[in-house]
Amino acid sequence: MENISFKIYKSVSELPENWDEVSHHNHFLQKPYLQVLEKSAPTNMECFFIGIFESNKLIGTSLAQYLDLNKLESFGERDNCFKTKIRNFVFKNFASHVLFLGNNMITGQNGYTFNKEIEFECISDVMIQCSEAIIAYFKKKGIKIHIVSYKDFYTECSSELKKFDFNKMYEFTAQPNMVFNLDESWKTKEDYIASLKKKYRDQYKRAHKKFNGIEVKELSTEEVITLEDRIYELYHHVALNAPFNTFFLDEHHFSTFKKQCGNRFRICGYFLNNELVGFHTILLNGDVLETYFLGYDENIQKENMLYLNMLYNMTEFGIENGFKKIIFGRTALEIKSSIGAKPVKMSGFIYHTNKLINKYIDKIFNNLEPEVSWQQRHPFK
Repeated sequence: MENISFKIYKSVSELPENWDEVSHHNHFLQKPYLQVLEKSAPTNMECFFIGIFESNKLIGTSLAQYLDLNKLESFGERDNCFKTKIRNFVFKNFASHVLFLGNNMITGQNGYTFNKEIEFECISDVMIQCSEAIIAYFKKKGIKIHIVSYKDFYTECSSELKKFDFNKMYEFTAQPNMVFNLDESWKTKEDYIASLKKKYRDQYKRAHKKFNGIEVKELSTEEVITLEDRIYELYHHVALNAPFNTFFLDEHHFSTFKKQCGNRFRICGYFLNNELVGFHTILLNGDVLETYFLGYDENIQKENMLYLNMLYNMTEFGIENGFKKIIFGRTALEIKSSIGAKPVKMSGFIYHTNKLINKYIDKIFNNLEPEVSWQQRHPFK
């Protein structure tokens, strides 16, 4: 660590000129996306952009996010039970100020990137030092950080980090990341359909038959701006009915994203009788297709199997445009496995700044994490 240092920035305009060159492996750490966060982050979120230097030369970039859960309108309204009420009370009173090293808005290992090979001991040290610096920043403002979480590591990385100071923290695993590795032999949707077992070919046909009458259209920037209120209404309905939330997107998030990232960010609208009844979003991240937020009219979703058709449409886009894999994220695990996605274990590290509470963080976390029971499907021959 003798020659390694870091600098924390609050504005994209302050970032070094070669920031995107260092971050070229991950669009979620490049300036266009960071500008989306700066301009339209959730109202209860504050973002920090971290440059990591070796002898004053930028070699790595990272992201941190502070969340004030006191500003949240709801933690999620789907599971209205006693356990949920306890969870909400605990979060409001003992865990309302949360610091994430990583990106809490997406699934995947998107917390840092380097343009050269770095020892995990160094990564461990610099990440912990960054979190301590941000904790000190908030302390000066009279805000006490309750929880610090280092988010989303694949098994090989978490295993290496545990060899160093991360072994003092509680390692947790949430729901798996559903990842669809696309077969290189698939060039068209017909190739994909032909590879499915009869049961799942029938599912595909049934979904498309139910889809009759709905028009799918990729939206231009101007159309996104025009339809912004409806897009947000559809998103907000889905988000509000999720089992657990730590943020809600800004009302102008989608138009800001589209304006900043152009054709690398795609929004597809689903129209019935010329009315927008659903949308899905994707981000083109090198040879990886990243699914982002979506929304739909609940009544149309049930009647027309809208969500399943969205998954098929994203899959077809990935195949026809030569992507190697699709990141589908952590929700709706079973239905995503029915189209071909497989669960990939990811873990994070967490600690509470109160030593007494931190002593029992494993028991507290396991009791508050929403339980998900699901059966993995195997759709291919």
